[in-house]
Amino acid sequence: MSYKEKVFFKNQTLRMAGDLYFPAGFEPEKKYAAIVVSHPGNGVKEQVAGLYASKLADHGFIGFAFDASHQGESEGMPRYLDDPAKRVEDIRCAIDYLVTLPYIDENRIGAMGICAGAGYAINAAQTELRIQAVAGISTWDVGDSQRNGFARKWTVEQKKQILREVAAQRTREARGEKPRLVGYVPNSPEEFTEDTPVIQREAYEYYCTPRAAHPNSHNKFLFTCNDRFAAWHAFDLIDTISPRPILFIVGSRADTLYFSESAYKAAKEPKEIFTIEGASHVDLYDKSPQVKKVTEKLEEFFRNSL
Repeated sequence: MSYKEKVFFKNQTLRMAGDLYFPAGFEPEKKYAAIVVSHPGNGVKEQVAGLYASKLADHGFIGFAFDASHQGESEGMPRYLDDPAKRVEDIRCAIDYLVTLPYIDENRIGAMGICAGAGYAINAAQTELRIQAVAGISTWDVGDSQRNGFARKWTVEQKKQILREVAAQRTREARGEKPRLVGYVPNSPEEFTEDTPVIQREAYEYYCTPRAAHPNSHNKFLFTCNDRFAAWHAFDLIDTISPRPILFIVGSRADTLYFSESAYKAAKEPKEIFTIEGASHVDLYDKSPQVKKVTEKLEEFFRNSL
């Protein structure tokens, strides 16, 4: 079985917290391929990111899951800031740390992420050439969803209205009001409406019940982050990842499938979409049969790529 070690690394002035997962029988004098694993927007390293880092370590890789800056055990003020540019820089700094370790083969570093973390990992790979292969599980493009609404259903007026609200909130906070915090997902089933997407209902169960709740995952982010999301384009340069390979792993029933399909269409070869039949978006986070299939595909992908 793999085992983990808590580590700390720097992102400029911030102290970042991560978990390194080592394969059983790890030998420090050898060189290992490493995979940086980025957690979802509402996640921390102890949840799905750590699960897949551990699974990859079981297959002989070094898995590295870490808390995003401003979140979890990582430093950063204000707390609950979720800024796409910072999330991508976190990945670069995680790689900066890995290449200082004598047992890491710097020519065999991969990256992956889950949900929003997948969007950040793929975006990082567009310009971070130390990433030799990248994979996304249940990929989510936070820029697309904030500009266009979930399932791209927002009207032009709805798109403008959210930015008006952000502008008004920034003004209030500039004048001394407390920051406004909002949830990534509903806090209880009582908040569900007939318009609540399946992903939101399932994510509530994952993050807000004993299924996967963690004391460092607070279901909060700063409302004023929404303008940063809206200005961010996850996959504008995705074609430049080629000839490095890219893999999308999706559930056939995921209502977020369109993110992966759009990114796949824009990417160049070598590329692949691997579909888990009957699975939803969140099923791939921790459901045993689905996790086994995802892990087997990741192991094959990174083994062949790195």
